[in-house]
Amino acid sequence: MWRFKTLILILWSLFTPIVQSMRFELHSGNTKCITEDIKNNAMTVGKYSVVNPIEGHPMPDTHKITVRVTSPHGNNYHYGDHVDSGTFAFTAAEAGDYMTCFWTPDHKPMIIVSVDFEWKSGVAAKDWSKVAKKGQIEVMELELQKLYYTVSSIHDEMFFLREREEEMQQLNRATNSKMFTFTFFSILVVLSVAGLQLWYLKTFFERKKLL
Repeated sequence: MWRFKTLILILWSLFTPIVQSMRFELHSGNTKCITEDIKNNAMTVGKYSVVNPIEGHPMPDTHKITVRVTSPHGNNYHYGDHVDSGTFAFTAAEAGDYMTCFWTPDHKPMIIVSVDFEWKSGVAAKDWSKVAKKGQIEVMELELQKLYYTVSSIHDEMFFLREREEEMQQLNRATNSKMFTFTFFSILVVLSVAGLQLWYLKTFFERKKLL
């Protein structure tokens, strides 16, 4: 039983997706965008909040930000205008790089806004505390369920990477074909120019009676 628990913990530590949790500074009038590569039908959740520069007081109006989350094809998944905090959650309908952009109005003098941002996707985005509470299952069963979702996520990720690899191979083949065609025509043009030069020189010397 102890070895089984250890194996679960090792596998869980190796395969759990990385959570993007950060604090960054946003200068007024500027924009900062963060991307996350999310596969199709994967769950993702995000949470952001502006750090209050004066703790214990209301958030200054100058520290309100605008947030937008867009898909690889430009579809909007979340929009917050003039806010100091917010959350978003959705299931990705497209595979690729999803982008979360933060910006603030231009202020004079310039101010710096600190933002806490957390973005989770895949297995990490699932609320396991609610799963445990709803099902009233034991700790080991919960760990096994986590492991099941992790393995499923890895399986889906392998297929996703295989599709990306096939796309890259097709792109490489198309590029090689275009390069071959371009090289062939380049050589043909060079040989044609060289032939014209030889013909011109021969005609020139014959007119000058040097040959």
